[in-house]
Amino acid sequence: MKPQIFIYLLCIGAALSSCSKSFLDEDPLSIYTPDNSLQSSIQFQQATNNLYNGVRNIYMGNINLDTYFGLYYATDFAYNGTDYDPAAKLNAYKATMVPTYFIPGNMWTAFYKIITNANLIISQASKSTKLSDADKNSFLGQALFFRAYSYNVLANLYGGVPIELNELSGPRYDYVRASREAVYQQCKKDLQQAIGILSDINQVPDGTVNKQIAKHVLTEVLISLKDYDGAIASASDVINFSGVSLMNSRFGRRANLPGDVYRDLFEYNNQNYSTGNHEGLLVIQSTLNNSASVGDQSAWAVVPSLTGVRITEATTKTKMSILFNAKFVDSVSSNGIGWIRPTSHFFYEIWTPGDIRNSSYNIVRDIRISGVPANSPDYGKWYVKDGYKAKVAPADFRDTIRNFYPVIRKMSPSAGDFVSVAGPSILTNVTNPFGGFLLNGASRLFMQKYMARVAETYLLRAEAYLAKGDAQKATDDVNVLRNRAGATPATAAEMNLDYILDERLRELYMEEFRAVTLTRLGKLYDRDKKYNPKSGLTIEPYHNLWPIPSTEITQNTGAVLEQNQGY
Repeated sequence: MKPQIFIYLLCIGAALSSCSKSFLDEDPLSIYTPDNSLQSSIQFQQATNNLYNGVRNIYMGNINLDTYFGLYYATDFAYNGTDYDPAAKLNAYKATMVPTYFIPGNMWTAFYKIITNANLIISQASKSTKLSDADKNSFLGQALFFRAYSYNVLANLYGGVPIELNELSGPRYDYVRASREAVYQQCKKDLQQAIGILSDINQVPDGTVNKQIAKHVLTEVLISLKDYDGAIASASDVINFSGVSLMNSRFGRRANLPGDVYRDLFEYNNQNYSTGNHEGLLVIQSTLNNSASVGDQSAWAVVPSLTGVRITEATTKTKMSILFNAKFVDSVSSNGIGWIRPTSHFFYEIWTPGDIRNSSYNIVRDIRISGVPANSPDYGKWYVKDGYKAKVAPADFRDTIRNFYPVIRKMSPSAGDFVSVAGPSILTNVTNPFGGFLLNGASRLFMQKYMARVAETYLLRAEAYLAKGDAQKATDDVNVLRNRAGATPATAAEMNLDYILDERLRELYMEEFRAVTLTRLGKLYDRDKKYNPKSGLTIEPYHNLWPIPSTEITQNTGAVLEQNQGY
């Protein structure tokens, strides 16, 4: 039997091999293309989720960290606390901010990826016959918003950039730069179309693009186009919308505990519209143990590396940590490494008395010494107030640059919330002598994060009023925020663009991408030169625009992609 079976199989093989060559041709049963993979509402939702993921990865630092932190430091707000002697990275601005540097290259790529994916959704949704009108409008509106948002950031950083509005089926090598104005005009067109089909913020789930965030971004675009009346009208539409309001009273989970309304804005789980916060216009979602989420690394970067702070203990004359067990404590902040070191301008020059944005609930300026024995004369003393910081020897200058400076709390949860945002392993069961529990290391915190708040809309409208020549109305808008903060009101006589930029620092520190704001306004050079002790030493006027990445120029073999002047 067995030989007969073997011969039978051979015959089958011979017969098959003698058939036409179609036997060898591939006949794939399924190939995913845009035309067949974007059909149902679920498929479009998955593609749209990818747009949110792209933005989330940027805002949470889930890209190259130097690239992400480069949106904050080398500005009037901060410098790099890890590269200062000798200066490197963006502290040595002229030497590093060149076309071959990875920071402008990575940022360019991150936003063009969002644009490419948005173009795909726009193309497929526009011709879809299977989506309901409501779903089609929703997906189109969100994709148009993200395309406009991305092009706006690119134009702010680089000036004119190539505009691609089509779904691509293959690579192109013949791009040319559109003018900066043309890019802004395209952003305006996309945003106006999006506004016409998006739903209001009170009609969509938390974290979903809506009319109000689109009008907010449109306001900024119209300022760049010098359409100040249009910008004022767009901002006013946001401010006057009944579903949006500045939060002026204590709210949320910790409203009955010591604090202030500014701190309430940044408490864990206080950001979303559904929780009663009507100030956030778009809140980027992040949740611990959610496979789609990424943790935010901002606190880890901006909080000083306190574990490296030591004093010479009075009795033993030995070096000891100021922190109990040399660990962070949850009543102060999360763990930090001192990568983003804010400038003296931010910490010491812009504040007036009574401003709650500078209160101890928001910026911690002193810490009690707990790392020495309880019977030490140093135990319980204040590191700054009792003179220890003033005695730091020149050889230990790192202490005042990276290890100790005021602690920004808005990126960290409060005591009791660390397990929810970083997991149970971050919290120890060891009590700090002066309150709180000790923390184990963690670089990522899973907390919601604002893309924009209506507070910024007031500042954009103030900018438009000022550009139009109405200093009083600009002052009125700025004072809406200063009154909420309990700060000394501004006067029309002192109102100028630099005042508004300082107010943006006071209100939006570690929220806005400061480099993007300053390049948008052509103020990166002036403000860096004046306030940044590191990058300000080498920055040049041409750095008001970032360079076009050299790889984009060399790979664009079918046309000339021009470089910005000065590079």
